[in-house]
Amino acid sequence: MYSIPDRFNLTVSIVVPVYNCSATLRRCLSAVRQSSVPIHEIIVVDDGSSDNSVEIARSFGAQVLECARQSGPAYARNRGARAASGDILLFIDADVLIRPDTIARVIETLGDTSLHGVFGSYDFTPAAPEFFSQYKNLLHSWMHQNGRRSASTFWTGCGAVHRDFFLASGGFDERWTRPSVEDIEFGARVIRAGARIRLDPELQVTHLKRWTFCSLVRTDVFDRAIPWTTLILRDGRMPNDLNVEMLQRFSVALACLAPLLALYSPLLGGLALALVISLNLPFYRFLASQRGFLFALRSVPLHVFYFLYSGFGMAAGMAAWALVRERAVKRKVAASAQ
Repeated sequence: MYSIPDRFNLTVSIVVPVYNCSATLRRCLSAVRQSSVPIHEIIVVDDGSSDNSVEIARSFGAQVLECARQSGPAYARNRGARAASGDILLFIDADVLIRPDTIARVIETLGDTSLHGVFGSYDFTPAAPEFFSQYKNLLHSWMHQNGRRSASTFWTGCGAVHRDFFLASGGFDERWTRPSVEDIEFGARVIRAGARIRLDPELQVTHLKRWTFCSLVRTDVFDRAIPWTTLILRDGRMPNDLNVEMLQRFSVALACLAPLLALYSPLLGGLALALVISLNLPFYRFLASQRGFLFALRSVPLHVFYFLYSGFGMAAGMAAWALVRERAVKRKVAASAQ
């Protein structure tokens, strides 16, 4: 069992997993030090870096935990959580900048004893100026700004949870050894058990990451679509929220169907693509309001392609899950035959 202390006495432990993050860690920790409320502790868990991330963390007075070998952010966050002494764990990535009022907002939100966790959103001003970085960040921002406030997931870019509850729930699944869907799995698991997590769209952070076309597609397919699909199939649940809400699913289906329809009739294929675009006009209007009409226009084919390769990623995830199930059945048959 766990208990939530009085809201006026809540302390926050900031946990930052790092792996060769020297390019962004200094700015990340500098932003943390500008908090409008006193900081209880900063715990940086180094996951086997070969750069000077450890030295940077120590220069900001952080408690540094060094992993013997690279084990992934799920393991690093769990280790930081076990070492923390604050009432609340605030997980942030090493490539984000929190705001001066972030910690205060977390304390105020989780002072509601009916809530177990809260997470926020990237803001609309990503640091990297390149097109792919701007597009990817704004897509994430749009999703979180329009997600359900009573969340069906969790996010560790900027996400907080009561420490005792986190430890009692088992923390993140350390079988995810890459930055992937370990936070999504955690959120889905604890919500099924009755926890309440809030998405606070005003809990915003600035993202520093640079994206290229290749890194964007690779991450979306191999670290999102495939593992997320296997997770959905494993749990037998698909929430109607964020990247898998009904509009997104319908857009993926249409984008994947369009090339097949085009083989039969170019007109039908074109109509399917036109429907994908029309369904997502609110997002394109949002892009235009933030970066102008030409940016939004340039984003349309990339966004349609996003739905297309996400569909292929989901298909690959289904195939991977079927293979896992087949192997499990074979092992069960072999064990019963002995």
